[in-house]
Amino acid sequence: MVADLSQLVKAYDVRGVVPDQWDESLAELFGAAFVQVTAADAIVIGHDMRPTSPALSGAFARGAAARGADVTLIGLCSTDQLYYASGALDLPGAMFTASHNPAQYNGIKMCRAGAAPVGQDTGLKEIRTLVEQWSEGAPQPPASPTPGTITERDTLTDYAAHLLALVDLKAIRPLKVVVDAGNGMGGHTVPTVFEGLPLDVVPMYFELDGTFPNHEANPLDPKNIVDLQARVLAEGADLGLAFDGDADRCFVVDERGAGVSPSAITALVAARELARNGGEGTVIHNLITSWSVPEVVRENGGTPVRTRVGHSFIKTEMAEHGAIFGGEHSAHYYFRDFWNADTGMLAALHVLAALGGQDAPLSELVAVYDRYAGSGEINSTVTDQAASLTAARSAYSTRDDITFDDLDGLTVTSTDWWFNLRASNTEPLLRLNVEARDERTMEAVRDEVLALIRNPSPSGRLHSNASGA
Repeated sequence: MVADLSQLVKAYDVRGVVPDQWDESLAELFGAAFVQVTAADAIVIGHDMRPTSPALSGAFARGAAARGADVTLIGLCSTDQLYYASGALDLPGAMFTASHNPAQYNGIKMCRAGAAPVGQDTGLKEIRTLVEQWSEGAPQPPASPTPGTITERDTLTDYAAHLLALVDLKAIRPLKVVVDAGNGMGGHTVPTVFEGLPLDVVPMYFELDGTFPNHEANPLDPKNIVDLQARVLAEGADLGLAFDGDADRCFVVDERGAGVSPSAITALVAARELARNGGEGTVIHNLITSWSVPEVVRENGGTPVRTRVGHSFIKTEMAEHGAIFGGEHSAHYYFRDFWNADTGMLAALHVLAALGGQDAPLSELVAVYDRYAGSGEINSTVTDQAASLTAARSAYSTRDDITFDDLDGLTVTSTDWWFNLRASNTEPLLRLNVEARDERTMEAVRDEVLALIRNPSPSGRLHSNASGA
């Protein structure tokens, strides 16, 4: 197929509808281009449970092998299991998944050896250019006179062992934990990782099914954790864990059935990792995490570094700063001891260790890390994202107590609140995050900004009285 990759290749991955936007023929070209750009003589490939994943990953493998690269297929895996394989085997890797997107989507997350990111500025732009040229009929380099081999390897047990070597769970008190895998790859990894731990696991939706028959595998959306919240209460469980489709993100629910902010989890894990490193180290956090994250990092002797949203950007900052840990508002958690890559499973093990190492319930344990009122991420479909950002800036530009920041989208900060508006890298949406020192102020700012972007005023003036909040 002749490819229009403008909507397919995102800032840090490939993602689109199959077969409308891409298919096996394009996957094969991506495999060839990946080998050429990374100059790899061997790679590792994994895939999630989506119906199209085996065929797409197989086509990618053929394209890579035709260029002379030996291919190791690890089959069904979580994205962080693929990162483990890339790190442990020291090979570039490709993971076939569309994460939390609906069933008709699929995609590729690519990395260099050691799970180093491949994003727009680290090879993805070059890969896109080659695939576009080849799909339009430009001649490809000659196939290797000696095609690469394609072999299979199971890495699940080694992946679990690596994670469990990083967090000591042997002495924790017994815990009852409900796990919602969302019919995604958590149903594949959790049984092996949790085996033998002092945990009473109540499984939900562990059956691998890329059509997502029960709910979307996106735990950041409140409607997708309703079943988990109810089950935690019904079971009298100590906590609940929800994984997204490719199980690289983990969302936590406390014993009351209340969702725990990913910022609070970031702060909790940051404190643990700083303690493990002698109270020193850099912690990366994206600009949408709570004010509490840099506060906790500093209180525990660490140095916080603020960066833009997105796994390839975070991983780059992790490497540049030698950071020990990084966290995002979207429940992505990055660890130096995991090749700077993100693993929700390792963050979950930290939460289990912290909870099981003392007697208080989870709600009390995390309260010290959850200091402000947050809106969570609110998505709005707008016809002109740039115009909406301009309207928001204009509405607050006359205020003396306001600062503006363009690191990623638009961040507007006042004494008692801040908000960020940014365009999604993967969907046609404008995303809003608001935080304030109290709930009332947060709600006022939230409603004001939503009115600005959803019902823009020709004058650009504020729509409510939140400006005085």
